[in-house]
This record gives sequence, structure tokens and C-alpha cells, in this order.
Amino acid sequence: MASNKDRAYKILKAPRITEKTAGVGQDGKGLVFDVNPKANKIEIKHAVESVFNVKVSKVRVINCASKKRKRGELLSNRGVFKKAYVTLKEGNSLDIIEGIG
Repeated sequence: MASNKDRAYKILKAPRITEKTAGVGQDGKGLVFDVNPKANKIEIKHAVESVFNVKVSKVRVINCASKKRKRGELLSNRGVFKKAYVTLKEGNSLDIIEGIG
């Protein structure tokens, strides 16, 4: 049987680090993650709390639809994915991009 940490790592795929998400996390209170499309808000909240040892106040989720792409004569679809905007409780902060670079 999988432990809570293993389950959390299956729910949280990766932090989404872009110019748009940098504005959300400027004060260290907001984080954006790519998550498993089948995960719900409660599972995402518990996963973030167990992996990063912080308290979460709010989770907002966006389901991103696939888009068609054409490369030459080849038609393909970009996959469906889910983003989660996580807001931390007062007194908690986390800087994911601190260790990059």
C-alpha cells in the first residue's frame, strides 16, 4: 500500500513556473501546480500540506482543454491538463523558485 507521500507525489506533477504565475507567487502566499486531472481540491490541499509542511487556505482548479496543433501535414492534440492555484494561510510562505538557478 502506498504511503501518503507517494500519493501526494502522484497528485502534484510539477510547479508551473511562468511569467503569469510569478505574479501569483510574488509574496510567497500563492503557488501554481500542474496536478493529476483526476484529483479534486481536497486531495490537492492534503498533498501540498504533506509535501511542503505548510497550511493551505484555498485551492482553485482550472481544467485546461486540449488544443489542436498542426506540424506540416501532421495533426495532433495537446493533452488535457489541470492547474491548481493554491493560497497559503497567514504565517505560511513558500518560495519554490528559490533553489532554481
